[in-house]
Amino acid sequence: MSDYKVLFLDIDGTIIKPDDTIEDTTVNAIRQVQEKGIEVFLATGRPLHEIRDLAKELNVHSLIGYNGAFAIYQGKDLFQEPMNKDSVKQFIDIAKKNQHELVLYTKDQNIFTDLETDCVKEFIEKFHLHKNDSYSPSEDYEVLGMTLINLEPKDVALYKQEEQIHLSQVNLEGMLHCYDVIRDQVNKGIGVQYVLKHLGHKKENAIAFGDGMNDKEMLLSVGEGFAMGNGHPDLYQYAKHKTTSVTDSGIYNGLKTLGIIE
Repeated sequence: MSDYKVLFLDIDGTIIKPDDTIEDTTVNAIRQVQEKGIEVFLATGRPLHEIRDLAKELNVHSLIGYNGAFAIYQGKDLFQEPMNKDSVKQFIDIAKKNQHELVLYTKDQNIFTDLETDCVKEFIEKFHLHKNDSYSPSEDYEVLGMTLINLEPKDVALYKQEEQIHLSQVNLEGMLHCYDVIRDQVNKGIGVQYVLKHLGHKKENAIAFGDGMNDKEMLLSVGEGFAMGNGHPDLYQYAKHKTTSVTDSGIYNGLKTLGIIE
């Protein structure tokens, strides 16, 4: 039996297919891993209040959300790192000036600059977001994460004013105009490192699967990092392994090569 103790899985494009379903092989793989006593974490850019049903469906009780800003282990809060309020304000101002939309994720809500625009409605539908509200300048939000909507690639440079923050394109068909705001000191990789330290595991004891550039730091923070076959082309250089795509048993096949599952 291997020394693997923990498995980190991205959600969109890794567990969930473009048609919003999950392959039986993926569900089977997760179950087999859990039966071996390996702890499974969902590690996502999504807000945690929006993935409870999925977590329940997969019987997973440990989560890293908001691209690493908030983690839960076995149902208990492990850490949370809200964004700097001045940075948030700056992003809102730039977005407003350039007719971009954005969503601020708090612990309980998704706060949109405008709920009525088509691109926002599409975004809400695609990610099945339920707890949505409109931004109010007078509110004092604790923002854990943020996604910019309706950007052209050339617009990315407008947001480069913030040190220690970079934009990561959402790796999903129809959503390429959306960019997650990633902090250098708060990302999935830092979240994974924190969890490993907390659980007393080494990097070599950990496995991760991802498909987007927001998974780069996570894949570098584990012993066995897998990029999905449908992954962003720039991601492969950071992964130790490349597996098949999300529509072709990517997680299952990857775990099989490690000899963890049948």
